[in-house]
Amino acid sequence: MPRKRTVPPPPRRSPEAAAPAEARVDLSTALGPLKLTNPVMVASGTFGALMDTVLDVSKLGAVVEKTVTKKPRKGNPPPRVWETAGGMLNSIGLENYGLEGWIRKRYPQVKDYPCALIVSVSGETVEEYSELVRAIDALPRVDAFELNISCPNVSHGLDHATDPAAMERVVRLAKAATRRPVFAKLTPNVTDVVTVARAAMEGGADGLSLINTLKGMAIDWRRRAPCLGAGTGGLSGPAIKPVALRMVWEVCSALPAAPVMGIGGISNADDALEFIVAGARAVQVGTANFVEPRSAETVVDGMRRKLAEAGIARVTDVVGTVTKSFENIL
Repeated sequence: MPRKRTVPPPPRRSPEAAAPAEARVDLSTALGPLKLTNPVMVASGTFGALMDTVLDVSKLGAVVEKTVTKKPRKGNPPPRVWETAGGMLNSIGLENYGLEGWIRKRYPQVKDYPCALIVSVSGETVEEYSELVRAIDALPRVDAFELNISCPNVSHGLDHATDPAAMERVVRLAKAATRRPVFAKLTPNVTDVVTVARAAMEGGADGLSLINTLKGMAIDWRRRAPCLGAGTGGLSGPAIKPVALRMVWEVCSALPAAPVMGIGGISNADDALEFIVAGARAVQVGTANFVEPRSAETVVDGMRRKLAEAGIARVTDVVGTVTKSFENIL
């Protein structure tokens, strides 16, 4: 009687091997001492109350809170937002609860977010930045600070951002008020962004956020009047992406050790990866949130998929890999 052949079972595949390629892509990154599960954040001022009922916050690398000032601010007169070709102008004017109101009303809503929590602060004086950071630093849960030294929508909002010496002093005083990471948000409304970026790093910044909005204007010629209540506002959205990319590339080329967050016109995974290839280690999604509240979540999923398609295992493998030569793309 013929012997019965025993067919060996197929080799067992580990859960990792069985997972789709995109699920195995490592999106983790670091901005100095701040570790992130992925490089995608929502930008300050674009993620308010109830947004977390639409967007899955756990899928983000971080949330950057709307800017907190020492005293409550009513903001600028309406209209405050105006749509433009390829973007929008905003002139909110840093409306917020003020420090005490933010701690009482907003902090309880964000303190348990399952992603990094970065708090944006802005002072009317150099000393106020330090005061704000010290007060918020006393709270149990804050992961980092972003110094909004570059808002074009408030009186004298660019004073510290355009003067390297003032930038260095703001950062130095804020950094002395906390052991948590401090990032300086830079304005594009300067002739040489590298000089200001270098001053921020010399002041002790753990990294840089760039860019803030470009100062712009819309006019209703029939009324012979500005469309925004404050006259001018900050231009954001896809229209400023080429400027933001250029500035991120310049800063990362000149200061390769400086951790950079790229901001400006990011609405999909390709946009985000362009900033990362230019040298950014993380990105912030801003204006796109007004069009589609889940934009940042979509960017995360898209980055993982596109990296897998390109055979890239870690997002950090493409940071700063842009080349000046066109030979690689022709």
